[in-house]
Amino acid sequence: MRIATWNVNSLTARLPRVEEWLGYAQPDVLCMQETKVADGAFPAMALSALGYETVNHGDGRWNGVAIASRLGVTDVQHGFGPDVDEQGCRLVAATCGGVRVHSIYVPNGRAVDSEFYKAKLAWLDELRRFVDLTCAPSDPVVIAGDFNVAPEDKDVWDPAEVSGATHVTEPERSALRALEDWGLVDSFRSLYDQDGLYSWWDYRAGNFHKHKGMRIDLLLLSEPLARRCRYALIDRNARKGRQPSDHAPVFVDLDD
Repeated sequence: MRIATWNVNSLTARLPRVEEWLGYAQPDVLCMQETKVADGAFPAMALSALGYETVNHGDGRWNGVAIASRLGVTDVQHGFGPDVDEQGCRLVAATCGGVRVHSIYVPNGRAVDSEFYKAKLAWLDELRRFVDLTCAPSDPVVIAGDFNVAPEDKDVWDPAEVSGATHVTEPERSALRALEDWGLVDSFRSLYDQDGLYSWWDYRAGNFHKHKGMRIDLLLLSEPLARRCRYALIDRNARKGRQPSDHAPVFVDLDD
């Protein structure tokens, strides 16, 4: 079973690239973020032609999350619930092939100590509560997406250069560790421990070619699934070429 995540940075603009990637990478489940597509405009037919059933949670402006699955899509949930501020369309969950899959897009935070940063921490706290209410650590659970948090200094090209900025602060990393403490495993890191492995590069200043990136796109798996991990990849090739997303897709392979 191959599970992938990709911040596509506008599915409308990137659909041909997504179709191409699905064709050669062949994930069983793809979680997408920043689809920026309203539910009624989601290209479900195009992805269905490739064998994927889909669910989207978007309003057509910013944010937007989706799941594409070759293993079925059942028990869909949009957002945390009716009484919780989701800060836009940032979470969608579904059961795919017996696995509870969550596609998430964590708020950016913009600047430390700003109202947006505080809202980001609140969102991560809400995610922790949501998982506690809806899942058990013994369940097959995946939380995949753009976390906008680099878990460790080795997940950043130069920790000194970004010190004091969002994505690398201790409160953000502590919120991420709270999910791991619940019973989730950073599946990519469980297989590869070296530095210099990034999933996002700013469009500006040629940062991709300078290899100035961060690893902020994560696949957190519950222990039963993490034990089945045998291979993972950040597909840098998908970040190349014409009009790419600023993120590369990341996937993990599980033994059946």
